[in-house]
Amino acid sequence: MKITKLTTFIVPPRWVFLKIDTDEGIFGWGEPVVEGRAHTVAAAVDELADYLVGRDPLQIEDHWNVLYRGGFYRGGAIHMSALAGIDQALWDIKGRALGVPVHQLLGGRCRDRIRVYSWIGGDRPSDLAANARAVVASGFTAIKMNGTDELQFVDNTTKLDKVLANIAAVRDAVGPEIGIAVDFHGRVHRPMAKTLAKELDPLRLMFIEEPVLSEHREALREIANHCSTPIALGERLYSRWDFKAILADGCVDIVQPDLSHAGGITECRKIAAMAEAYDVALAPHCPLGPIALAACLQLDAVSYNAFIQEQSLGIHYNRDNDLLDYLVDRSVFDYSDGLVAIPNGPGLGIEIDEDYVAERAAIGHRWRNPVWRHADGSVAEW
Repeated sequence: MKITKLTTFIVPPRWVFLKIDTDEGIFGWGEPVVEGRAHTVAAAVDELADYLVGRDPLQIEDHWNVLYRGGFYRGGAIHMSALAGIDQALWDIKGRALGVPVHQLLGGRCRDRIRVYSWIGGDRPSDLAANARAVVASGFTAIKMNGTDELQFVDNTTKLDKVLANIAAVRDAVGPEIGIAVDFHGRVHRPMAKTLAKELDPLRLMFIEEPVLSEHREALREIANHCSTPIALGERLYSRWDFKAILADGCVDIVQPDLSHAGGITECRKIAAMAEAYDVALAPHCPLGPIALAACLQLDAVSYNAFIQEQSLGIHYNRDNDLLDYLVDRSVFDYSDGLVAIPNGPGLGIEIDEDYVAERAAIGHRWRNPVWRHADGSVAEW
């Protein structure tokens, strides 16, 4: 079997799908994307395709190494996201060729289902309590929300009071049994992060996410010393080498590699195993489409330290298309009692409606994240 073609589809709301074809008619799907840089990642896939066309798709580990190590310059969001989507599609091909789900090829699943959480609110938190109640009423047992608007390095206490009031209102609305994760989204700088983390402690959050940007990992120890809430981080790390220092520091409780950003199933499997060795939990980042989620669930199935999975059903970004729109069988992600089933079909376990993908790719997208500014006119972290 030989790879014959790699085709990317830029589809709403902000995703890129990749189809890899072979000369035996077996194909696979991946989801290589950096939100806001979709066309750039698609171009990177096209460049990497020069090596892959004509080769055996089943040699996944070797292809991964060549596509990573074969370039003098390597790593980073664009390269690793292009490689991630290719890797997902190659695993999909291998599973389809052998008639088994990817998790069977990785040693067999250690769970049938995994807990999921749902996003509430949007970029700027508002009307959160009502939204939280509705999500819980629909069956979710865990939710995640953006914690803050933009914050200066040192900001006023009124802003912090508002953050605390918003999150406290959500806790009051859903009660003590519901897991609440609060995403600082890298918007909070070190001086405010340690204060905010400490103030949030009484609300018994499931975790706080990205309390500071990943490049400020030296601040995590001080933040961890100010609170008992678990700290999650990792959506902006792209390889096992990025995660190595974070894990060695011992200040992160949950790692969140994104299987569409961090080298795909092959690399994130290794990141998950590294984290387990440090007694750190796994919660893959995935505010993306159905292929990315299917890949995450295959990894969750074989990772003992996986405890919850992000998913994008109903997320505020999905205005033009939602998670299930591109699937032939929308019931494959079987949501029930706050859990989702691990797909058991061959490959990634999902069937993509290629005709609909092509139809929506004709529309495409040029999604960009907003640019925020502080009151003084300086650019703020979004």
